[in-house]
Amino acid sequence: MKWLAIIIALIVFAALLVARAARAGELPEVGKPAPDFNLPDQNGKYHTLREYRGKWLVLYFYPKDDTPGCTQEACAFRDDLNQISELGAQVVGVSVDDTDSHAEFAKKYHLPFPLLADKTAATADEYGALMNLWLIKFARRYTFLIDPQGNVSKVYLSVETSRHSKQIIDDLKKLTAGAKL
Repeated sequence: MKWLAIIIALIVFAALLVARAARAGELPEVGKPAPDFNLPDQNGKYHTLREYRGKWLVLYFYPKDDTPGCTQEACAFRDDLNQISELGAQVVGVSVDDTDSHAEFAKKYHLPFPLLADKTAATADEYGALMNLWLIKFARRYTFLIDPQGNVSKVYLSVETSRHSKQIIDDLKKLTAGAKL
């Protein structure tokens, strides 16, 4: 009987854990202003959303530096950065890792764009990208395409790391085509 009570308690605890993780911040709405941020990059320089006004911003959240999927995604953005830049966009990565971890990751893979350290996880939470499992917090693999006025233009909740940068390029081409007329 004691074991049954322990098993039920563990099931309830797990259900509460999942429910808490699912209740992370709300996703910003397409067409609405993107939440602001003020976070340090791998070099200690602080970045805000305001500094990207007038440009498209690819703000991508990722779980952990130097893990297979995160490395593949970051290197794909690195390899496609010229095409993304030609479309008037900048790439910025965000995770809850610290600046030292970001510096090592950026150096190891020659990543030429900012990796922002969201140590409090407040920005990931504001973007609805936080997975909070009490003792463990990490960012979900979400990307937000933010227009030059600072509004959310597109949200990517299902990301295939090997193709994501190409998907961003295709969408930027469509979104900027009307602006060039």
